[in-house]
Amino acid sequence: MKKFLSLMAICAIIFSANCSRIEQNNDPIIGIWSQSETEISNSSSKGTLRKEWIFNDVYLGRYHEINGNDITLQTDFKWYREGDIYTIEYRGLENVPVDRLKIIESDQGTILEKINGEYVAIRE
Repeated sequence: MKKFLSLMAICAIIFSANCSRIEQNNDPIIGIWSQSETEISNSSSKGTLRKEWIFNDVYLGRYHEINGNDITLQTDFKWYREGDIYTIEYRGLENVPVDRLKIIESDQGTILEKINGEYVAIRE
């Protein structure tokens, strides 16, 4: 009887340890958002500055600034959502303020916009 109870206790421990589930995050901000601008350099040749935000499902992300083919700035960020407002806190950049954004559906597609109405990026 003792062996049977021990076996049942071991089985209960194994089954309860395997029951944990990771919730899936299906937030609409998850994915790649970008902004591209054409700028003129000193030699009158045109270059493209691309800003890119990559949001993942564990409330983290990566921000890039790409000038032509060179990555000129790269940092990680964390994000969270309060209602329909998303807050992005950049890590490692002292002079970059926290961004507060919202998702807007428009004729051009799904865009990220600052809460003051300034365009930030479009979903890829």
